Amino acid sequence: MSRIHEALKRAEQERALAGPVQLDTTSVLDRPTEAGEIIANAAALAGGVPTPGFSAEAVLTRSRTVSWNPDPKTMLFFSGEEHSPGKEQFRTLRSRLYQAREKQPLSKLMVTSALPKEGKSFTTANLGQVIVRQHGRRALLIDADLRNPQLHRVLGAEPGPGLSEYLQGLVDEYSILQRGSMDNLFLIPGGQIVANPAELLAGGRMKFLLNSLQSVFDWIIIDTPPAVPVADASMIANLVDGVLLVVRSNSTPIDAARRARNEFLERNVVGVVLNGVTPDVSPYVQYYYASYSPEARTGVKN
Repeated sequence: MSRIHEALKRAEQERALAGPVQLDTTSVLDRPTEAGEIIANAAALAGGVPTPGFSAEAVLTRSRTVSWNPDPKTMLFFSGEEHSPGKEQFRTLRSRLYQAREKQPLSKLMVTSALPKEGKSFTTANLGQVIVRQHGRRALLIDADLRNPQLHRVLGAEPGPGLSEYLQGLVDEYSILQRGSMDNLFLIPGGQIVANPAELLAGGRMKFLLNSLQSVFDWIIIDTPPAVPVADASMIANLVDGVLLVVRSNSTPIDAARRARNEFLERNVVGVVLNGVTPDVSPYVQYYYASYSPEARTGVKN
C-alpha cells in the first residue's frame, strides 16, 4: 500500500510542475450549429423556454407560402360580399373577444364543441379571417384535432406536414407553418392522423410551441376535438387563456352541451357560439336585412 501511495504522490508532484490544467470553457451554444440544434430540440421536448431568435421576421421569412383554395360559401371573408349576416356575426364575435381581452390576458384561444359536426372548424377559420381584416393584426390557426383534422380542408390548404409531425419530433416549427393568400393569416394543419393523439398533445412540445409563438401572433386560435367523446380538448384547455364553445342550433342535445361545459368548469370559458341559426329563427338577421343591408340603403331589391 505504501508503494501505491508514493506513486500517487509522485504523479501529483509531476502535474504541479507541468502547470495548471487547461479546461475547455467553450459554451455548448458556441459550438457548431448542430450542437445548438440539439439543445433546442431537448428544450422543446422538455417543454422549455422558447429558443432565441424565434421572431415575427423569422416566421414571415421561413414559413411556407401555400396556394389556398377555400370555399367562399363557408369561408366568408374570402368572398366578395362585405355585408352578409355571417360576416357581421363574426365581427361581433371579434368585438366581444377584444372586450374580454381588456379584463384578462387572452391571446391563446381554443375552440371546441360538445359533439362532432357542430361547426368548430368553421368558427375557427372564420374567426381567424375576421381578426386579420384589422390592420396590423396577425393570427395563427392550429388544427389540434389530430383524430379528424379539418382546418386544411375548409381553407383549401395543404394537409401537412403539420402538428402531429412536430409533436413527434420529426420536423421543426417553421416546417409546419403555412401562409395563404390572406395577409397575416397563418395555419398549422393537423398533419397525419396518429394512433396516440392524447399522449402527443400532453407532451412538452405542445406547450413549448405555444410559448414560442405567443409573442409573434396577436391571436393563436386552436381547433380541438369535441369535448364529450375524448379528453384531448380538456388537456389543451390547460395550455390556453380561454375556451370558446360552439353549439349548433336545433342540433346539439342539451345534456351534451352541459357535459361539455362541465369539462371546463375550472377553465376560462369566454363564451358560447350558437352556430347554424337561420334567418327565420333569428329576428335580428331579418332586421339587419330590412334596415342595414346595402340593398336597403340604395333601394335596390333582388
